[in-house]
Amino acid sequence: MKTTLAVLALCVCATGALAAAPECRVIENANARLSCYDAVYPPKMEKTAVSERDPSRAAHKDPFSAEDARTNARLKNICRGC
Repeated sequence: MKTTLAVLALCVCATGALAAAPECRVIENANARLSCYDAVYPPKMEKTAVSERDPSRAAHKDPFSAEDARTNARLKNICRGC
């Protein structure tokens, strides 16, 4: 029963793979072929980079800076080679 259900699920999922896609590689004209590929696979939009000095951006707060300061203060109080 489980095997039959698994085969049925695979057959249902495989129908999407059999969908007809345009054959862009058989087009002779280079411009037409490129427009075909652009239609099938649209170009991705580039994300704008956020500048580090953007005033709307919150300042970075290092969560470990306070712990580092405490550790460094403890290490400076250790007598080495007394």
